Amino acid sequence: MEIGPFIKLQRTKRNMTQGELSKGIVSLSYLSKIENKKTKPNPEIIQLLCNRLGIELTDETDLQIEEKCKEWYDMLFDRYDKRVMTEKYEELQQLMDRSINNNTLLFEIHKIRYYIVLRDYGKALQKINELNEMVDTFSDTHAYYWYKFKGNYYSHKEEQHQAMRCYKTAEEKIRLANINEAEIADLHYIFSVTHSKLWEDLEAIDYAKQAMEVFQRDYNFIRCAQCHILLGISYQRIKMPERALKNYNLAKHLGELNHSEDVVQLAHHNLGYMHSTMGNSEEAIKNYLIALENKELEHKDRLAAITRLIQEYYTISDFDKVKQHLRQAEEILELAKNKYYYKFFNYIIQVYMYLLNGDVKKFRLVLADDFIPYLKQQGDYGNLAIYAKLLAAKLEEIGKYKESVQYYKLASNSYNNLIKL
Repeated sequence: MEIGPFIKLQRTKRNMTQGELSKGIVSLSYLSKIENKKTKPNPEIIQLLCNRLGIELTDETDLQIEEKCKEWYDMLFDRYDKRVMTEKYEELQQLMDRSINNNTLLFEIHKIRYYIVLRDYGKALQKINELNEMVDTFSDTHAYYWYKFKGNYYSHKEEQHQAMRCYKTAEEKIRLANINEAEIADLHYIFSVTHSKLWEDLEAIDYAKQAMEVFQRDYNFIRCAQCHILLGISYQRIKMPERALKNYNLAKHLGELNHSEDVVQLAHHNLGYMHSTMGNSEEAIKNYLIALENKELEHKDRLAAITRLIQEYYTISDFDKVKQHLRQAEEILELAKNKYYYKFFNYIIQVYMYLLNGDVKKFRLVLADDFIPYLKQQGDYGNLAIYAKLLAAKLEEIGKYKESVQYYKLASNSYNNLIKL
């Protein structure tokens, strides 16, 4: 284990300068070399530095700390109580602050995942940058989790291609690392999620099935339900509605049996979208409304369900309900001004606000000049097809036939791009 970066890590945690740590022990320049792995100091100097930091240096594995770490690692999923997770983290942090041991590096790497679960992406990125200079000292096990959690970070920031590269590197480490079957199944599940986000449906199906084999053997029914949702999405896209419906209903059933509001909500949201694509607005609305009953929904998920409801109510000309849900969406969006998804939902709200008010000029401008170029830039062909078609229909309605054809073609091309993906 390279000790220099850990010395730096503990020093910065204590808000100590290099001068304060090095005074009377080594020169400031020599401490800088130690921290940046440019020299190998003798054990006496390291011990003196650790003494000043108030930490113990040990090569032994503390079995109690190791067990507590494993317990905390197993909690780093969205379905666990965040308050309990944070209490365990703070308890562990106090123990880890007293020493540098064989658990230290893996604990620091798992902090990336911890911050992601708490949706504190700023701290997650800070931890990634902090550990980046230590990558060449990682064991295969350390590297596995490092690349997996970096992939988690990029995935939550909607950078799916970058996430996929990290996951593939993590997968390469499995053979040499000490990774158990349940952990490999979780990586396969993550692969399925990422392939699904990239509209690579056959790959998403394959990885979801591999993950579910292990989850079923472990009686992990929540994870099985999550796999069923992924399978439902993929089967829906490749025009196998019966299989999609079966998987969504299985997910919903497992979620209800295990009292998982998140799984039930996700199943209803996807059932709503499926009925919407089949032209059954009544069933779509019914499922979106049930999805919104989950009081713990994050702003992004709540906005997704509400904007879907706005689309459905507009389709059936229930303009009072459109107005009601537009107000709700605006209130939630106001709380998410600095979030990366703000622009997307703001465009949707503007589109339907102008439609509702009959302001065709502003409707055309926001779609043609802002929202459609934004969707092109994001490579969001699904929404591009929806909103290009919406604009085309309105242009056709007001007699702008030539311009209308242009956007019908864009909608068609966007749909074809989805199929190619």
